[in-house]
Amino acid sequence: MTTKLPHRTTPRLAALSLLALMLGGCNMVVLHPSGDIASQQADLVRTATYLMLLIIVPVIALTLLFAWRYRAKAQAAYTPDWDHSTRLELVIWGAPLLIIIALGAVTWISTHKLDPFRPLERIDAQRPLPADHKPLVVQVVALDWKWLFIYPEQGVATVNELAAPVDRPIRFHISSSTVMNTFYVPALAGMIYAMPGMESQLHAVINQPGEYQGLSANYSGDGFSYMRFKFHGLSDADFNAWVERNRSEGKGQVLNRETYLKLEQPSEREPVRRFGQVEAKLFDAVVGRCVDSAKMCMHQMMAIDAAGGGGKGGIAGVTQRSWRDGERTAVASLCTATNLYGQADPLRYIATAQP
Repeated sequence: MTTKLPHRTTPRLAALSLLALMLGGCNMVVLHPSGDIASQQADLVRTATYLMLLIIVPVIALTLLFAWRYRAKAQAAYTPDWDHSTRLELVIWGAPLLIIIALGAVTWISTHKLDPFRPLERIDAQRPLPADHKPLVVQVVALDWKWLFIYPEQGVATVNELAAPVDRPIRFHISSSTVMNTFYVPALAGMIYAMPGMESQLHAVINQPGEYQGLSANYSGDGFSYMRFKFHGLSDADFNAWVERNRSEGKGQVLNRETYLKLEQPSEREPVRRFGQVEAKLFDAVVGRCVDSAKMCMHQMMAIDAAGGGGKGGIAGVTQRSWRDGERTAVASLCTATNLYGQADPLRYIATAQP
């Protein structure tokens, strides 16, 4: 003899099975990361959640209690003249106020402690940073739609692949070629914006070897969904081998200004590429938006502005150049021979100097 389940049971079981399946696919990397900075950020998320639950849980419980106690059939005491309780007011206003103060203090301290521009003070919760440590420098450029990683000390560069030694501090210098983007490795640290003409920084460390996902977390156009890369946490020996692999496979591939201008052209699903050599100060030219040597760098423009500008006479001496496929124009040079006082203008030499 078989027992038939009620007709409503099957949809409920299906819904619960689907929910369990969806939750089973989550690795919860944000709350269980492998880098110390991301771990401290996860602690901040948990602390804030627990503090807010101190209010949320009692409010939900009291709502259900009041609904039960004062239901129509309960015959609860009727007190139409009641309008105030000092004790109740203290609880209603005092408890949330204390929690807000605690949240504010925790957030303020953590915001300064986890400032991405602030150098690391420890490797993890048990190990302070050695006094003779040397961070790994990585220059990050968000392109359309791919990531470029430059290792200036090692003299190599990669597209859509990042690696770093375990337990060694990393100092990222982050910028973008055209539009704002977001550099994000959930297991390593929080999101950091990459903006054209600006340099952001991130200090972080990976504490466990493995392969982690990196991505763009800010929509930047058609190829945004494919702006993903692999981040490898390696031992010192494996990292050195990875660097040598880039030099070997990237032999003859030089990342210079000409190569970069071709690389920054929009493309989707870009495979991993390796460069065995990198032109010096290329990243500085990216930040200054003057990889094309015919364009004036931002620091040159700022030097002119700081000195008072070129005056009305300088407008006619501006040489313009197409930025990309005629999208817009950029200043190539400012060639005023005299300033407003009729004296020789030293800014003409600044304007035409190359970075």
